[in-house]
Amino acid sequence: MKPGHTGIARIYKATGFSIQGIKAAFKHEAAIRQEFFLLAFSAIFALAFDFSLTDKCLLMGSVIFLLIVELLNSAVETVVDRVGSEYHELSGRAKDIGSAAVFFALILVSMTWFVVLFNFFGQ
Repeated sequence: MKPGHTGIARIYKATGFSIQGIKAAFKHEAAIRQEFFLLAFSAIFALAFDFSLTDKCLLMGSVIFLLIVELLNSAVETVVDRVGSEYHELSGRAKDIGSAAVFFALILVSMTWFVVLFNFFGQ
């Protein structure tokens, strides 16, 4: 992006770059495709039942958070792979830490869905 872009032009350009990133992640990362499917499922599920607005936001928001973490993890992995294909302890550590972040995001999704569904269907 050119340094002179401000205001609406900057937002327009940034949106274009974001769309390119989403397309690239969807094309090259199976986990992203799976989580987009999960997001679509969560939206349909949340809208199909009479959940409160807060519960709908929690159900879909937790999956969106997972998708954000997965996108960041994929970005880290892409940069590490770009640097070199030979094994390096720091490269492995960076990938493992990114994977751990995704793991904790999955735990958050699981906890959120369990609590919301238990409160909704358990009453």
